[in-house]
Amino acid sequence: MEKFLRSWRQDALNRGQHDAAVYIGDKVLALTNSDSDAFWLAQVHFSNNNFTRALALLSRKDLISRSTACRYLAAHCYIKQNQFEQALSILGDHNPTHLIRSNNNSNSRRKLQHLNSQSHVTLRNGKTTASRIDRGEEREREDASNIRFEAAMCYLRGLCFAKQNAFDRARDCYKDAVRIDVQCFEAFDQLMKNSLMSPAEELEFLESLDFDSISSPDPSVSQEAAHFTKMLYTTRLSKYSSPAILSDATETLSTHYNLSENPDILLSRAEALYTQCRFAEALELTSSILSTSQSSTALTATTASIPAQNHLGHAPAVYPLHLACLYETGATNALFLLSHTLADHAPEESYTYLAIGVYYLSVSKVAEARRFFSKASLLDPHSAPAWIGFAHTFAAEGEHDQAIAAYSTAARLFQGSHLPQLFLGMQHLALNNMSLAHEYLSAAYAMSTGATSGSVPALPPTPSTGASSLGGDPLVLNELGVVLYHQNHLEPAVKLFRQALSLASSLNCEPGAWVATRANLGHALRRIGHFTEALVEFDECLRIGAAGASFGYTPFLGGSGGNASGAASSGVGGYEDRGLIGSLHTARGLVLLELSRTVEAVTALHEAVRVLGASGGGDAAAGAGVAGTLLSRALEIWALEGNEAEPMLSEEVSRAGSGSRGSNRSSRDKGKGKVARRRAIPEEPYSEEWTDEVAQVDSHNLRGGSETLEDKVEMELDDEADGLLRQAMSRVRGGRTRRQPMLSPEVEASDTPEPAAGRRRGSRTLRTNARQ
Repeated sequence: MEKFLRSWRQDALNRGQHDAAVYIGDKVLALTNSDSDAFWLAQVHFSNNNFTRALALLSRKDLISRSTACRYLAAHCYIKQNQFEQALSILGDHNPTHLIRSNNNSNSRRKLQHLNSQSHVTLRNGKTTASRIDRGEEREREDASNIRFEAAMCYLRGLCFAKQNAFDRARDCYKDAVRIDVQCFEAFDQLMKNSLMSPAEELEFLESLDFDSISSPDPSVSQEAAHFTKMLYTTRLSKYSSPAILSDATETLSTHYNLSENPDILLSRAEALYTQCRFAEALELTSSILSTSQSSTALTATTASIPAQNHLGHAPAVYPLHLACLYETGATNALFLLSHTLADHAPEESYTYLAIGVYYLSVSKVAEARRFFSKASLLDPHSAPAWIGFAHTFAAEGEHDQAIAAYSTAARLFQGSHLPQLFLGMQHLALNNMSLAHEYLSAAYAMSTGATSGSVPALPPTPSTGASSLGGDPLVLNELGVVLYHQNHLEPAVKLFRQALSLASSLNCEPGAWVATRANLGHALRRIGHFTEALVEFDECLRIGAAGASFGYTPFLGGSGGNASGAASSGVGGYEDRGLIGSLHTARGLVLLELSRTVEAVTALHEAVRVLGASGGGDAAAGAGVAGTLLSRALEIWALEGNEAEPMLSEEVSRAGSGSRGSNRSSRDKGKGKVARRRAIPEEPYSEEWTDEVAQVDSHNLRGGSETLEDKVEMELDDEADGLLRQAMSRVRGGRTRRQPMLSPEVEASDTPEPAAGRRRGSRTLRTNARQ
């Protein structure tokens, strides 16, 4: 009868009929009164979320003190009820570290498994092989079930300590759980997804695990099972450490075990692509995970063709990465659709509010984004994307103190991740706290590569072979170089910028994401006088931009694009791209002037004014003012070179050039130069020195009074337009042009007295830019 009832009980549980399973299980327990049937009935109550009934049953039978499995189940019931102190009172504070088996015991354990498989063999003396097993190996026969429950209780202790914000103790409990039972995946998952260890510590911990302890019903496949489990765990490591090892494990699982379409393997590949700034490729993989279609049709970079329902029912880990990829590629419509779908069908999940926050951040509604990031962090206090996004909202508004507080909280919660330290360094860099910025960035570098904290970053002499195994985040090296640049340590800054580019190249990163780093290298080379090398770097930046790359690196979770001022650019195209391109043309013009290639410098600076002037305001418009000032000085240099080349110009040309338009043009350009100097970026002291030098030459020529530089410029660049304008004014006003040299043509046509620096400067400048 007991056998019949147990079969009925199990069949009801398999069909999800919990009431029937409880009813029949109670009858089995009444007939047998055994501990195993009582534990089984308590498990049915636990599966049906009846935690109080499960605890009452375990307490009545006094099973908690007599059974390891029942003690584990009772503690788990308390944790589900958020009663962590009661759970710890059952579990205890200490882990059974005596059960940890190191790799030194792997050979004896493998030998024991082999002997167990051959225990039926009888030797000549009539004794079986079992009788020949050493007494020291008898402890290997300890009940495997009890060992696994002990490991599971270590995992529960870690959960309790994490809820109490004792993250160091939680990390130790998780590590002991995996050491005791390498198949305790829940503990390993907590270590990885909460970034409780640095990338180097993760790799070291993985190598210390005894995978040979894994047993299989078929002893012949035990070794293969151990290797398979190790590769699965390897794919969960941080993608900044040993990318070659991660790639090998992913490739083996995809090809040899046919797991290429498995969501976890695809997610691991997408995370690796994301760290390499290959956002479109990563988005394609995350979109394939969210798609339920089995067709081989290639997916586009957006998920517009995927039905809305396909966004549901997937592992929560895929959503933060998918949202970050959508943000980086500027797919705001796909973000809007995904946010609405999750809000309608999964309103209780934290990643739903994360999606809404990312959407609002993508459309520059920072206050709304902060509110939803905060909601996501309340629903899941251990969500790294929610905390990082919450801190990003303060950084986006320039609230550096509050951003530092939020990043500090993230650094405390996710002790092994280098991203909070990186962002803290960038905030202190924006506040001009160079010493603190260097300290945080050095800590971030040590976390991402496993180097000694405070050590000087250095890569092997041949980055193509050694950098790929070293790993690390190139953005950290870039930001450290920016700090040294601001401290006028230009030679070390050049070294760090080169190392960042070499590491990015060895990791197969997207070249367009590191244009800002290459531009930083060009500026540093220009500052130390290596003009030819600087020009090569600026030309390479423009070449990458001409190939259609989107500039900037601001991963929502993975980093931020650094330029010479340490400011982040969104990287989703538009005004930020135009600002960077314009600044590149400006810097290129400066270098060409230093190389005495004045005509090319005029062309580059003219292009800078054109690009920056179309950016719509902000910092780019200020850059246009600086470029305009430099352009006017470059034109003066060009004219001065023309004077030296043509010393025999007639005095008639000089007198004609010093007439009405010469005076007007001179006053106009001087006014424009004053405005531009007020808007100059204080980051370019070298260019300011050069500008001052040229200004002194200009003042000397004006005091001489014999001939102005603007006359020559006007004759060479605007001779045809000037002639047409002079003829028109002669027909309309006769000789009034010479009597009113300080009025613009528009003013003269309307007879309205207005300063020369008024409407004429803007309209005439636009026409000149359009023509050239």
